[in-house]
Amino acid sequence: METFIDVLIILLVLTNFRLLGSSRISACIQTTALQAIILSAFPIALHTDALGFHLILLSGATIVVKAIVLPWLLRKTLREINISREVEPLMGYTASIIIGAALLGLCLLISEPLQSTHILGGRMLIPGALFTILSGLFLIISRRKALTQVIGYLVLENGIYAFGAALAVEEPLVVEMGVLLDVFVAVFVMGITIHHISRDFDHIDTDRLSLLKD
Repeated sequence: METFIDVLIILLVLTNFRLLGSSRISACIQTTALQAIILSAFPIALHTDALGFHLILLSGATIVVKAIVLPWLLRKTLREINISREVEPLMGYTASIIIGAALLGLCLLISEPLQSTHILGGRMLIPGALFTILSGLFLIISRRKALTQVIGYLVLENGIYAFGAALAVEEPLVVEMGVLLDVFVAVFVMGITIHHISRDFDHIDTDRLSLLKD
């Protein structure tokens, strides 16, 4: 089973690199949905000895909310604001991948002291979750479009989800359902905000908002 978990972590890491190197927002939305499908297998893979209805419910809720509902909201917003690419991001895509590789190495290094026999999923889960969190943060600070920053927030939450699946041994369902609810509300509010920004200013470049003066 640890081999299967390692495969899931590798796939999760590869999706992070695809996000860092992709210029098309529609591809980024598709990748976040793929991440959600990968993450939905985590609770079952990590708790095969205690597989029950609540874990199946958690995996199902992950797919419904993170792989179907949230990507649908993002695609709807993408159609309404009529953009397809992230133009001139603050950090180029090649540089983003290079920085991502450096962040992955850093995560492998700093995760060593965090390893514990109480952590499920083997030695790759913690660095994979850390790398997902840092990838989300990097997308938030290195991209101009507000919609891409929302995607970065989703990736950040995916990393937190992976941590929760590994560390919340006693009550994983309570922890993860709370996170799912928070991210659903946050993305819903962000979608409304992006729509109003696009309607009032004809763009969603957050760096241009700094030009506004009282």
